[in-house]
Amino acid sequence: MKVRVLASTKLGYELPIEEAIKFSGTEAGVCYMPDDIDALLNEDEQKTNKRASMTMSSGHHSVFGHSKYNFAFEEIPKILAMILNNEKVYDTSEKSARYTKMKPSKEEEALYEKWIELYSKEIDKIYPPINTEGKTEEEIEKAQKSRSTAIRKKAQENARYLISVFTPATTMGHTIDLRQFSYILHWIDDFVKNAENTKFNEQLKPILSEFVNMCEKYKIDGINTDVKHRKLSLFTDIEREDEWGENYCTTYIGTFAELAQAQRHRTISYEMSLLPEPQFFVPPIIKGTELENEWLKDISSLADRFPQGMLIKINERGTVENFVLKGYERLCGEAQLEIAHQTDETMKKYLQNTKDVKPRVYDYLKQYSNGARCTFPGFKCVKPCIWGAKGALNRVF
Repeated sequence: MKVRVLASTKLGYELPIEEAIKFSGTEAGVCYMPDDIDALLNEDEQKTNKRASMTMSSGHHSVFGHSKYNFAFEEIPKILAMILNNEKVYDTSEKSARYTKMKPSKEEEALYEKWIELYSKEIDKIYPPINTEGKTEEEIEKAQKSRSTAIRKKAQENARYLISVFTPATTMGHTIDLRQFSYILHWIDDFVKNAENTKFNEQLKPILSEFVNMCEKYKIDGINTDVKHRKLSLFTDIEREDEWGENYCTTYIGTFAELAQAQRHRTISYEMSLLPEPQFFVPPIIKGTELENEWLKDISSLADRFPQGMLIKINERGTVENFVLKGYERLCGEAQLEIAHQTDETMKKYLQNTKDVKPRVYDYLKQYSNGARCTFPGFKCVKPCIWGAKGALNRVF
């Protein structure tokens, strides 16, 4: 066997669209080449381009997936990032609202700053204290600084629920192939033209139109999915029934923020729809306290902007094995609290609905149902943790 690199990413270089199409024509030639790769690479350019054109018009678009682009999308809304990430064929690096301080619109900024302070105070009350025994003053100071930083990040994680999914506050590096990106731009175009003009869509459509216009040169007329009848996968109005077995389907209520976390499990399919009336997530650390009503009043004031803490209907479909892989990531003290709790709840439902009817599935899941991932058979965690196996899923922040 032999291996060779035909192309690779080069920092600061943008592959011209014509070259991307030509390269795809070369890759198309692999399927029927009479000679070897070198003969194909040295064939007449007109022959390569003609093959690319014929392949494009025939609808066999997979060869156009060989050319990839590394995009940097700056100041884009969270909902646009979610739309892109739901289409699965990509690599992304996104600015985290959990770990970095966001710069929301003026409408949201005052409330965001207010609740960072309020959550910091609440978390500080129950965050494990510093153990000073046997430590030098320098070590104690370092530990205190680390504790303060951790508290602040957890406060930001809760306060970001106030930020609108339409606020242009996200930056992401997004690597995607030419075929998939052209498809997505066509799907977005179709959504803008044909989706119902709801209050949500009236805010979304101008954003999508601007994005398509900005990326127009990557929207190739011949590379679209008209014949395949595909559309954006994130939105649905289908009421799906729960199913539990080798494959599963379940619908639950969660936030935009939780769904954005869940989308990272690309082997699992996700869809969303809005609730008839606005409802909002209450972080467990303030639930049942005097701050709950104040939180609901503040986040409700942003309802028309669709904050990330607004509750939506989420449908999740996948295989039992891929659900367990999700558990390896989300049943953990380091995971976003909301998705950790939801993954635990789905695990319990899965076990309950397979116990007497799907013994293979039930027995397989049972070994992963003792709590956090650090209880999973053979799993060894190397990260420092303040929770332990018992506290990871019982925490309130």
